[in-house]
Amino acid sequence: MLSNKIATQNVFNSNINSKDDYVSLKRNIENIVKRVFDIVWSMFFILFFSPLFFFIAVLVKLDSKGPVFFKQKRCGKSGKEFFMLKFRTMVDDAEILKKNLVNEMGGPVFKIKKDPRITRIGSFLRKWSIDELPQFVNILKGEMSLVGPRPLAKEEMVGYDVWKDIRLMVKPGLTGLWQISGRSSGNFNDWVKYDIEYVRNRSIFMDIKIMFLTLFAVLSKKGAC
Repeated sequence: MLSNKIATQNVFNSNINSKDDYVSLKRNIENIVKRVFDIVWSMFFILFFSPLFFFIAVLVKLDSKGPVFFKQKRCGKSGKEFFMLKFRTMVDDAEILKKNLVNEMGGPVFKIKKDPRITRIGSFLRKWSIDELPQFVNILKGEMSLVGPRPLAKEEMVGYDVWKDIRLMVKPGLTGLWQISGRSSGNFNDWVKYDIEYVRNRSIFMDIKIMFLTLFAVLSKKGAC
């Protein structure tokens, strides 16, 4: 009787381990495919857009005083910090002027629709999300992915401990579920909701869908600011 009970427990535990191993193997394969996808597409876009990069760099320098690129520390996977790259879209003393502005996001992330710090060329770059293109370099280096939660600075990741821990389980992305679903709402709670939803349900097919919907959102200027 006792031996039968032990045998039943062993079979049950074996099934649990097999299921866990399957889920772990599936996730590892997806991560490898995702990384290959990131490398191939980031190299393609960097080569394809290199003439545009040079042209934009000239326009940024002619339009206002300051560097071509905006570099800021952001939190990557497991909280490891890296310098995220963007084309500079604001005046050089934007951080100083920020103290006199009121946040419209309703959370730790600072966003306003009509930001007076944005330059003329910066407004155009943001309208078409062109300012984000240098992040293909971050993707190629393995600091970011094409799809994932948007990278935030450490000081922006306050409160919502569960949300913070969940979003740090994956690499931040150039685009994500919030960009195509809740960006225009300006609600920080929506950002939290979509980050958690993406991390818990992520898959290669979901990434491909988000990328196509991102292209549509950019072309339609949905939520652009």
